[in-house]
Amino acid sequence: MTSAEEPDAAPGEAAAALRELLGLLHEGAPVEQFTRPAERARAAGAGAAERALVEEATRVALDVRRTLDQRRRREAELTALFDTAGDLAALRDPDAVLRAIVHRARMLLGTDVAYLTLNDPVAGDTFMRVTDGSVSAAFQQLRLGMGEGLGGLVAQTARPYASADYRADDRFRHTPAIDHGVREEGLRGILGVPLRVGTRVIGVLYAADRAVRAFAPDAVALLSSLADHAAVAIDSARLLEETRAALVDLEAATRTAREQSEAMRHAAETHDRLTRLVLRGGDVGDVAREVAGLLGGSSLVVYDADGAELARVGAEPAGLPDGALAGALAASRSGGRAVEAGGVWVCAALAGPELLGGLALNGRAGRPGSGHADSSPSDGGLSDSGLSDSERRLFERAGLVTALLLLLRRSVAHAEDRVRGELLADLLAAPAAGRALDTGSRILRARRLGVDLAGPQALVVLDCDNALRSRLAAEAGRHARARNGLVGPHQGRVVLLAPADSPGTLARTLAADLGRALGAPVTAAAAGPAAGPEALPGVCAEAVRCLEAMHALGLTGQGAGLHDLGFLGVLLGGGADVGAYVDRVLGPVLEYDARRGTELVRTLEAYFAEGSSPARAKDALHVHVNTVVQRLDRIGQILGQDWNTPAGGLEVQLALRILRAGPASFPRPGEVGHDGDVGGGPG
Repeated sequence: MTSAEEPDAAPGEAAAALRELLGLLHEGAPVEQFTRPAERARAAGAGAAERALVEEATRVALDVRRTLDQRRRREAELTALFDTAGDLAALRDPDAVLRAIVHRARMLLGTDVAYLTLNDPVAGDTFMRVTDGSVSAAFQQLRLGMGEGLGGLVAQTARPYASADYRADDRFRHTPAIDHGVREEGLRGILGVPLRVGTRVIGVLYAADRAVRAFAPDAVALLSSLADHAAVAIDSARLLEETRAALVDLEAATRTAREQSEAMRHAAETHDRLTRLVLRGGDVGDVAREVAGLLGGSSLVVYDADGAELARVGAEPAGLPDGALAGALAASRSGGRAVEAGGVWVCAALAGPELLGGLALNGRAGRPGSGHADSSPSDGGLSDSGLSDSERRLFERAGLVTALLLLLRRSVAHAEDRVRGELLADLLAAPAAGRALDTGSRILRARRLGVDLAGPQALVVLDCDNALRSRLAAEAGRHARARNGLVGPHQGRVVLLAPADSPGTLARTLAADLGRALGAPVTAAAAGPAAGPEALPGVCAEAVRCLEAMHALGLTGQGAGLHDLGFLGVLLGGGADVGAYVDRVLGPVLEYDARRGTELVRTLEAYFAEGSSPARAKDALHVHVNTVVQRLDRIGQILGQDWNTPAGGLEVQLALRILRAGPASFPRPGEVGHDGDVGGGPG
């Protein structure tokens, strides 16, 4: 090429270089390719001016290239931040949002690993929460104490920290655990920025390389922006969880309030029903039936304070052993609540500290755990014998109503007993001298109390330990009301008047029943029956003498009438019926003699007259000794084998003497019987 041609060639090379630079910018070629157009221009022999033009164009192209790179990077960062903001707006899965943030941090900063730790205020350290690009299990389980390592220092100071080569960086406090995890992961350059919620640091976001790397300020700014988004995500998740928990608590509280309101409404309705029942004059049995129906129990029993049954619905409660009722009532009394014992619920009926009685419920009807169709385990349903809280309160309310009824009944009984006692006192009082007994008014007063004085009346004097006298009066009052009788105090003792033909039988029954009720001996002495009200003072005096005789004879704790005391009763009974005594002692023998024409009574007289000697009695009777023995055996068969005991013999001898000296209506020994046989046979 000639010198004249060089100026033409140079401009062509410069133009080609400029076109190539524009093409490289358009393609986004790597930076190292932008130096090739200038090199080719020099190799083509371009002049100095042309080479300077190409080099200037190269510098401009590189500036444009860097500007475009920055804009692309900024655009990518903004896109990532917008995407993160979108993730936060959705916030359906906080863990997924955190994983996306950590992954974007790794991609935008171009690091090998990105991870996020959260502070643990309880343990006082920070722990690994999310990792991206990590391959070491030990690294993923690291916990950093506050101030330890780069991350611990960021968590403690709330400031970003970066290290181009963490392993050789002595600005941070190294620990064996942290250094082991970092080495196993192969990390060198590490950048950490704090996650802030207000002024509080909740964790750290990291970007790390496995090669030495110095992090530029724009990398710190970008990672800080992502950390702010991560903090928002964590705090939003916390608030969302707290809101959900609050909603759950609110729903539970609303449900509880609704259940309590329903329970209160049901309790109020039940209380109204029981109150109306009481006001209508219902008794303990009516309350028991109502409560058993409300609670769905197959059996409910109401007891008094002594354990005696007052009312029952259904069968006997199963599962409550003998003697366990008293213990369960004591537990309910001390705690003031219904208690469960052996599958049976027991509630004490109390008036203050006083035990008036109790209720026992078991055998729940319907499905297990409830007596109501709308019950569920959430409202406290238990086993087949269990009570929910509302049912237990209802059962306890029934105990309260039962206590009120028992108090009312006791008050009425006390008032009635007082009236009955006043009438009995008037009946037993002797009329004043010169005044006639007002029998008509007393009979009328008795009829108003349901007592008929027209028939035969037995009078029983009751005695027990002085400490139990008030309880004896109360228990005797129950028996008197049950028998349409009267009861009251008289001369320091309890006196009961009731219709009866056999005073001794009534006395024995009362002694046994009252002794069991009091748990102590009760002595019952009876007299009568009285033919009318005017005879009662005398009958009462006889019963008192009978009681004194029973104590003297050691019969305390038993029941007897004057006739049961034998000849002693005859002696104590003022104007006693001796004919009845003779008939009781010798009546069977007299009847045998009259019917068979035998001489058993005459044989008895001879036997006792001869000192109880059959050999001497035969001479008096002019019969063989074997005949005497046969007659005595027949007497034993008729009167019982104890007729010849000292006590029995005394009774027989006294009856024989009364018979011999008595009125002509008594049959005499040796009289002809109804069958026409003459006495004196072998018997």
